[in-house]
Amino acid sequence: MTTLTKRTTVYLEPELHRALRLKSVETSLSLSELLNDAVRDELAEDAEDLAVFDARKNERTIAFEDFVKDLKRHGTI
Repeated sequence: MTTLTKRTTVYLEPELHRALRLKSVETSLSLSELLNDAVRDELAEDAEDLAVFDARKNERTIAFEDFVKDLKRHGTI
């Protein structure tokens, strides 16, 4: 099965580009594969975060000041 790809231009800081090239050589993966993996991982992490936010949307909230007062009251700080 052939995967269709889109071409794009990405500007990297020189140090990041060098590190990516070195990793490419060490892993035998192309720059595109490494970048696709990194973007995929980042988007998956975002999706996980959004799922957690959605699951907790009905939880009770507390003001920071009240939280600190509660910590003091219980001798935590």
